[in-house]
Amino acid sequence: MHNDRTITEARLKRVLEERIRPAVHPESVPLEVSVWHAPGEPVPVAEGLAAPRTPVAVGTEWGPAWGTSWFTVSGAVPDAWAGRTVEALLDLGFDENMTGFQCEGLVYRPDGSPVKGLNPRNQWVRIAERATGGEPVLLHIEAAANPVILDYRPFVPTELGDRETAGDAPRYRLTRMDLAVFDRTVWELVQDLDVLGQLMHELPVDSPRRWEILRAVERALDAVDLQDVGGTAERARERLADVLAAPAHASAHRISAVGHAHIDTAWLWPLRETVRKVARTTANMTALLEDEPDFVYAMSQAQQFAWIKEHRPEVYARVKKAVAEGRFVPVGGMWVESDTNMPGSEALARQFTHGKRFFLEEFGIETEEVWLPDSFGYSAALPQLVRLAGAKWFLTQKISWSQTNTFPHHTFWWEGLDGTRVFTHFPPIDTYNSQLSGRELAHATRNFREKGGATRSLAPTGWGDGGGGTTREMLARAKRLADLEGSARVVFEKPSVFFEKAHAEYADAPVWAGELYLELHRATLTSQARTKQGNRRSEHLLREAELWAATAAVRTGAPYPYEALDRLWKTVLLHQFHDILPGTSIAWVHREAARTYAEVAAELESLIADALGALAGDGEATVVFNAAPHARGGVPALGAAASAERSTAPATTVEPREGGGFVLDNGLLTVVVDERGLLVSVHDRRAGRETLAPGAAGNLLQLHQDFPNMWDAWDVDRFYRNTVTDLTDIDTLDLTDDGAAVLVVRTFGSSRVEQRITLPRGECRVEVETEVDWHETEKFLKAAFPLDVHTDRVAAETQFGHLHRPTHTNTSWDAAKFEACAHRFVHVEEPGWGVALVDDSTYGYDVTRTGTTTTLRLSLLRAPRFPDPRTDQGVHRFRYALVPGASVGDAVREGYRINLPERRVPGAADGVAPLVSVDDDAVVVSAVKLADDGSGDVVVRVYESLGGRAKACLTAGFDVGEVAVCDLLERPLAAGSLSLSLRPFEIVTLRLSPSGA
Repeated sequence: MHNDRTITEARLKRVLEERIRPAVHPESVPLEVSVWHAPGEPVPVAEGLAAPRTPVAVGTEWGPAWGTSWFTVSGAVPDAWAGRTVEALLDLGFDENMTGFQCEGLVYRPDGSPVKGLNPRNQWVRIAERATGGEPVLLHIEAAANPVILDYRPFVPTELGDRETAGDAPRYRLTRMDLAVFDRTVWELVQDLDVLGQLMHELPVDSPRRWEILRAVERALDAVDLQDVGGTAERARERLADVLAAPAHASAHRISAVGHAHIDTAWLWPLRETVRKVARTTANMTALLEDEPDFVYAMSQAQQFAWIKEHRPEVYARVKKAVAEGRFVPVGGMWVESDTNMPGSEALARQFTHGKRFFLEEFGIETEEVWLPDSFGYSAALPQLVRLAGAKWFLTQKISWSQTNTFPHHTFWWEGLDGTRVFTHFPPIDTYNSQLSGRELAHATRNFREKGGATRSLAPTGWGDGGGGTTREMLARAKRLADLEGSARVVFEKPSVFFEKAHAEYADAPVWAGELYLELHRATLTSQARTKQGNRRSEHLLREAELWAATAAVRTGAPYPYEALDRLWKTVLLHQFHDILPGTSIAWVHREAARTYAEVAAELESLIADALGALAGDGEATVVFNAAPHARGGVPALGAAASAERSTAPATTVEPREGGGFVLDNGLLTVVVDERGLLVSVHDRRAGRETLAPGAAGNLLQLHQDFPNMWDAWDVDRFYRNTVTDLTDIDTLDLTDDGAAVLVVRTFGSSRVEQRITLPRGECRVEVETEVDWHETEKFLKAAFPLDVHTDRVAAETQFGHLHRPTHTNTSWDAAKFEACAHRFVHVEEPGWGVALVDDSTYGYDVTRTGTTTTLRLSLLRAPRFPDPRTDQGVHRFRYALVPGASVGDAVREGYRINLPERRVPGAADGVAPLVSVDDDAVVVSAVKLADDGSGDVVVRVYESLGGRAKACLTAGFDVGEVAVCDLLERPLAAGSLSLSLRPFEIVTLRLSPSGA
């Protein structure tokens, strides 16, 4: 037989697109259209429905960026269509290649009840299965003119990311507003040809199966009368029946499809628009669930459920009904799909606390899988937190984005810092927006790395980010692919069903220990510094508010602010979403975040002041409160003293240096600041050794060109290091007015930096306060400390502990970690002597080693132009400190110190005994609070901070009745004791019931 394969394939493509697909809706009539353009922000549904309309025609432009237009379409079913299936086709000006990233609509009935969402790949609304001639049609559409930010030419700076700069020009043009006949048989033929055509292209050319499909397709096309597609569609389908009935091979890969619509809680749209995106998608999916009995849909992020409940109760009622039926599945167990690198210890724990509690209270469901397909790397602390939250499975897909190394597993046990393991899956389909296309399924089968040990993988299926979720076409593909020769087997089922089966067949899966580092998007640790500072400050204020409010409640009977703390925690957790905290959202999002963080701080300061006032009492004495987990200056950890203990250490001297600069000495450290305002010596007098590398300068600000190949706010590419400018020119070098600090002022480019260098009395640390008025573009600012320390690794703080990363680049895995995350400290050491670099607001750092010199650099500021063209312009303030001679324990202590300064308030109290105390500094108290259930029980969370075994005794400053070990949701797991024995980095949550309570 002659090889005419390419001719038949080309024929299929043209006939399907130009003749058969258009015949799905063979007849149509226009609908009448009218509109009301809402001024300003979106209005309530009732207001939008009642607003006066103006007639408009198809082809009319509409929608300034971020505007809302209410369209009404009306008409009647032609008499000739009686008994036929009728749909409305409503095209607002969609571009199917921009699904989820452009205009969207939500369709309402005249009574205000939602029907479904309108999206580029989902433009139909069913009017009647068997229409009646003359049947009236009246629908309303709430249309959102969300502008396209990430366009065909991506990463181009745009002012569309904020309503204040976006302008008033219309962004869209009405394209189609019709009533049409829906031909089910033709639609089914389209699905048959679509599935077979895609499968055919993925099979080897020399495969018999490919040729069987080709000949069947050829026969089907021969059976189609192009002038009467509807009348011949059934005949064409008959020609395909045999190849569609051929069963899959016994060894075919098994794919569990899960309906899904990954919706970023904010990204290229503001938070308020996410509320509407979620409403549109859930309306879509609950409607599809009613039509498709085999469909299962999963949705994560408790915040998004809470938004529907608050803003779209009629949609939420449909969600609750579908959840009760077991087909709309809450997953994830977190408040949002948060970043997991930067949230602090308690914040990451509370993501689970608030998320899982919402699902339990609303639906009675204990979510068992952690669903994080799109976060930018995963902390090594997560496995322990997952298990302590009552979950047992973990899912992500993002690691497939790594640029350098291919992750070796798709199903495996992930082992965290403390040795806890969680069963983990990466879908080999390499997308969390699967369409179940032939190419995707073939890729999943080829790509799956567990062949021979496991047989199944998961595919999150649906258009995300406002694209409307799963479509009826995807479900049609799944039905045909359930058991089809040449393809993986596909079935829709719950994530929990997949995980149970996967675990059962592959319980001895391989183990990956440590963090899941994403070799991409490293600049998310630095972009939008104000957002990151707002998060860090909020976390520590929440710690203080809970601690002092609980102490005041137990000591004085003061009311505990349950509602306020719950609300404020949820606000902070919301802003840890993986495009807000990482700094990768539009300008609007970060402008609002700055205002929100200021409001959070003000309210928390008020709560703290109320609690401290109750504890200190009335008087003129000074009471010093210490919220840190370590005693300092005579003030106990988690308690207060009448006044700080006066240091008996020698006062710090500051003397001019010959040749310019200053010498600072406090008897513990001798610090030399040269004529350039740089640290050229930090001598540890206790150890008799120099901290800085010979001939090198510390606190050296370095400026790099920073223009990554793509993903501007997300990425920093390694080649940024190829060019660097050392900022050594100086405007001012002097002492501050009180003579206690060295003042350094520099200007560079369009920016100005002012630094105050201080050597505190009796302390082994050099403090640097930096203020930058930043007006650079596409630049990266770092602070470098070349240390005379020879080491193969650094310790970087993460949640509830620290992890080690290499200082060398022996392997491609080591080299890929050229920018990484640390919380409050980075620590390097040789045996017996180390150095810590602690900070109050930054997360990104890098480390390099040259011979015996290890250089630590804090990442301070960036200036990407997409998606926010003015990222971080303006004034920023940072505090960091170099701590010579520091152990890891010192690093932990100094990290808390710089983030939790003492508070001095007037009062009469001699002091305030801590509510709880621990007799081993290795065991750190991360939270003291009252139990969320209002019982009055005191909840204390501790962790082992040094990476070793620890035995400690916890002392309560009140009479304790019962002690229980709890999970993160404060549910008792076992009887507890105040005597603790912890493994390395273990987290323990204790619930203490006051006696007599």
